[in-house]
Amino acid sequence: MSGHSKWANIKHKKEKTDAQRAKVFTKIGKEISIAVKEGGPDPVSNSKLRDLIQKAKSNNVPNDNIDRIIKKAQGSTSETYEEIVYEGYGPAGIAVIVETTTDNRNRTAGNVRSYFSKYHGNLGQTGSVGYLFEEKGVIVISNEDGDIDEDKLMETSLEAGAEDFLADEDIFEIYTVSDDLYAVKEAIEAAGYEIASAEKSKIPSNYVTLENEDDIKFMNLLIEHLEDDDDVMNVYHNWENCD
Repeated sequence: MSGHSKWANIKHKKEKTDAQRAKVFTKIGKEISIAVKEGGPDPVSNSKLRDLIQKAKSNNVPNDNIDRIIKKAQGSTSETYEEIVYEGYGPAGIAVIVETTTDNRNRTAGNVRSYFSKYHGNLGQTGSVGYLFEEKGVIVISNEDGDIDEDKLMETSLEAGAEDFLADEDIFEIYTVSDDLYAVKEAIEAAGYEIASAEKSKIPSNYVTLENEDDIKFMNLLIEHLEDDDDVMNVYHNWENCD
């Protein structure tokens, strides 16, 4: 999983601007809205909503915002979102999965298709690359101050039910079975550790390194434009050398 370790290190160390933060809030809000409409407003009986509330808190979404989104979703009939997953290939055959939440399927499909086409990739059929990924829980802990004992954290994590533990400079990553993510997170927090993020992620079974400068440039542009699209929730890929 070393490739993902590098990816997450970059992702979680990157400072978020106010605009980026607002975009994250908006995207999580869409996901919460769908979960409420599908399973009701009670996180005790709606496990998907419970996971999304945890995700929102991990991304520092204020509790008032979360409550407001849930209440709005209960009474709203005007906004109807659907979740659509696109699979395709970036430059040099890099596998890409794009998870979207949209109120306009044609707009989203057109945008996603245009990004792939413009940046030397192409959309594939459903299932064309999905088999290359496995859903896991990923917990990230920052050790910028250098005061965390790696061995002790690893022992705590594995005892809590984690599957794997990786240390990469000042970032620790803890991998879990998808359904165990938040139970492991809570156990680690109870042991006194501060969690930087805890999310479900699609982890590729293998990684591809790009050597050609044009391929690297266009892959960066593809990821950038997909992630900047308001309808796109998550982008997963198996590009190893993404820094």
